[in-house]
Amino acid sequence: MDIRKVKKLIELLEESGIAEIEIHEGEESVRISRQGSSQPAPVGYYHAPAQQEAPAAPAAPAAAETESAAPVEEGHIINAPMVGTFYSSPSPGSPAFVDVGQPVAAGEVICIIEAMKIMNQIECEINGTVSKVLVENGEPVEYGQPMFVIKPAS
Repeated sequence: MDIRKVKKLIELLEESGIAEIEIHEGEESVRISRQGSSQPAPVGYYHAPAQQEAPAAPAAPAAAETESAAPVEEGHIINAPMVGTFYSSPSPGSPAFVDVGQPVAAGEVICIIEAMKIMNQIECEINGTVSKVLVENGEPVEYGQPMFVIKPAS
């Protein structure tokens, strides 16, 4: 399923006030649900249709609040648009898309997030310089998790 479709589903969920939505497209499926009033952003998770569906694990809001309350660094934060595995390069052994101190342009690919065996290229949102990479190669990322800090171009 294309990332643009997932983003559109999240927007529809936010606008409509619906608590949960599940979409099946071929063998792929996506379920996005809201977790009470204490968590305003919708939480998405993916599952393979051939496997039995396990109940969603309860979120740990205390840990999330502690992490987000810590000052990261001044600049534009690029957050993960989906749940998946973060990859800093196009293939093992290849150089990273971006490194700290490297200038980047809006629309430039800065990483890949693998979700449901699909490699989704994540593009930079602004022109600037990479001031911090907050995720290690191969680590899982959550929806909305900060991945990069970009110092905007002057």
